[in-house]
This record gives sequence, structure tokens and C-alpha cells, in this order.
Amino acid sequence: MTQAQLRKLISFDRDSTRGRILASLRWRQWAMLVLGVVCLGIKSYDALQAFFLTHPEVRLALIGSSAAAGLTALGALGVLLTRRISERTQDVLLGYGGGIMLAASVFSLILPAMHHAELLGYGKTASVLLTTTGIMLGAIFILALNHLIPHQHFIAPNPAIHASRTGRIWMFVMAVTIHNFPEGLAIGVGFGGDDIGKSIALATGIGIQDIPEGLVVALALRTLGYSALKSAGAGILSGLVEPIGGVLGALATGVSATALPWAMAGAGGAMLFVISHEVIPESHRQGHETQATLGLMAGFVTMMLLDTLIG
Repeated sequence: MTQAQLRKLISFDRDSTRGRILASLRWRQWAMLVLGVVCLGIKSYDALQAFFLTHPEVRLALIGSSAAAGLTALGALGVLLTRRISERTQDVLLGYGGGIMLAASVFSLILPAMHHAELLGYGKTASVLLTTTGIMLGAIFILALNHLIPHQHFIAPNPAIHASRTGRIWMFVMAVTIHNFPEGLAIGVGFGGDDIGKSIALATGIGIQDIPEGLVVALALRTLGYSALKSAGAGILSGLVEPIGGVLGALATGVSATALPWAMAGAGGAMLFVISHEVIPESHRQGHETQATLGLMAGFVTMMLLDTLIG
């Protein structure tokens, strides 16, 4: 064997050994990373379990708002089975959802807010003033979100907003996200109260209206030319904010007993703003005002019955 061949063989062995060492180190790094993630997950799970034991209302709010988000996803997945429904049907479904939200804001949030304020020692007039102020603050909060976050209405796009095709779908998602956040907040605030029956009725009503809402949003995107998978994905993403709102709402009521009527009134005001600013105009924009109004009344009665039978 010549010296050149010997040097080449030694160099090959050295490179091969170095490669095996580097590969071994990489596997060890990945193993340590996976082990760290698993340990962090276990510790986080234990911490969450301990937190939920001391704050059961947050756990219930998370379950209720996650269920509502799941129903939004279920409705959005309906776009995979059908390409479109008539504009009249869309408006009826939007009106129905608006009616449920309207009744929920009144029977499950605003009236209980006044009741809890009186239990805290406020007089009747002071309770009304507190609730009124909370309603206005909730509406102002959603108004601020509307101005701060660029978005497009899912039935009547804003011609003043010029964006790429990919950018537009995210603006639609943001619009429905702004719409859904008060719903999650309302569920969380509801479970932060002391009437579990009303809380379940509230979560049930909002979950029911989330099904057609998710479908309408996904179908609206489908008719604009987006694929079925993208339309369904956008509808699903828009509902993921509800558990966040649910947890925040429950935490807000847990600050102190005094915070409960404020949180209830604020969530009710946020819902009322969305109904007036988003749902009703969207359902009337295509010329089916009568059908949309009948849908709203049916939704209102549905929620009223739920609140009476379950609450």
C-alpha cells in the first residue's frame, strides 16, 4: 500500500469517526430536548391540576368555551360537504345566532349583573348605574378592537382594504375572531357566577349558534374562491379564541366578589355591540331583512327557553 493510499485510509477513518461522534451528540441533544419537553409537560399538567382544584370555575369555563370552539369547528367543517347555501338561508342562520346572543346577553349576563350588584349591597339605582357603566365599557372594548385590528367583514368585504389573497383570508379570520371573543368571555363570566344552571344554558346557547356561524363563515370564504380546506381551516381558527376569552372571563370574576357584576355587564355589553355592529347588519345586507328578523326572534326564543329550562 502506498503512502498516499495509507493517508487516504487514515483520513477516511478519522472523518468516519468524527461523523459517528457528531451523530451521537445530535441524538443525545434531541433525546435531552424530548425529555425536557416531557418533564415540562408533566410539571405543567400537575400545576394546572392544582390550579383547577383551587379555581374550579376556570376549569368549567375552559371546558364550556372549548366545547363552543369545537362546535364552531364542526360548523366550519360542513363546508367540506356542501359548496354553498342560499343567501336567504345564510341570513336566517346569522339572524338566529344573533337572537341567541341577544337573549344570552340579557337573561344570562345583564340581569344577573344587576342582581349580584344588589347582593353586594348596592341600591336598585346604583345597581342599574353599575350595570349600565359595565355595558358601555364592554362595548367600548370591542369598538377599540375593531379599530386596532385590521379585518374584513365576511359577507361584505371592505373595498378600502387592499391585500393579497392570502392576506385577505387572515383579515376574515380576524373579523370573526373579534366576533367570537365576547362569546368566550361571556361563557367564562357565566361560570364565574354562582348559578351553574344559567352558566350551562349560556354555554349551550352560544355553542348552538356557533354551528351555523362557523358554516356561514366557511361558506362565505368558499364563494370567494378559496378552497374547501382553507375555508374550513379559517372557520376553525376563528373559534380558537373562545377558550382564551373563557379563561380570562372566569379569572376576571375570581379577582373579587365586587368584580362579578362588572364582568357580567361588560361581557353583556360586548355581546350587544357585536350583535348591533356585526350580526344584524350582515344578516340584512343582502335584502332578506324579514327572514333574518324571524331567524333572530327564533334564536331569542330558543335561548330564553334554554335559560328557563336549564337555568
